[in-house]
Amino acid sequence: MSKVKVPGFLSSRLLAVVLALGMGGGIYVADSGLLQVPASELQQAQADPYVQAVLADKSTSDAVKLAMVMGHFYESSGKHIGTAYVDTLGRGQPLTVCNGITGAGVAADRWYSPADCYQLERGRYLAAKREAARLVRGWGALGVMTQAVVLDFIHNKGAGALATSTLLRKLNVGDASGACAENPRWNKGTVKGMQKVLPGLQLRGDANGEICTWRVEPAA
Repeated sequence: MSKVKVPGFLSSRLLAVVLALGMGGGIYVADSGLLQVPASELQQAQADPYVQAVLADKSTSDAVKLAMVMGHFYESSGKHIGTAYVDTLGRGQPLTVCNGITGAGVAADRWYSPADCYQLERGRYLAAKREAARLVRGWGALGVMTQAVVLDFIHNKGAGALATSTLLRKLNVGDASGACAENPRWNKGTVKGMQKVLPGLQLRGDANGEICTWRVEPAA
């Protein structure tokens, strides 16, 4: 699996979610067999407070759970951010807290506990799921990993970006692999009014391009 571009922190937590939900024997990577995670890393992932918070909510779908764990890595490198800060890379420099949450509910004069963060984030992902179901034909038939990547896309870039994307067009004609391959192209952000490739977005796009193709299957 030398070609895997998904950081170990993230792959171990995705596997922890899959195993905890009893979704199958594990995550299978195209042409590479079962995703291999060292036992010590898997134990750390299973003990991660955010992973535990995500798993404790029985009302959300498997795809939402996986997408929230993805956001936990992409937005904060797996760290709890309880105090709002100014996102100097964001458009309008909005106040940001937790795992990349901006807008309503974010105040500069309070500290957000992990439970507060989860509740703020949960609503955003449920809204992303509603948009995905509206925009993607045959949403329910997509693999759970592909669904999770679409939810992360909407959470990060917005439903409007998905609606006009080649990624969505390919999904809607049944070309899931082609749609997955679009993710690495979404690597630019606005900095001082100009579009430029951002390392964090490149990592996110590259990793999501691979996660999108992973599949969860029962153990043999």
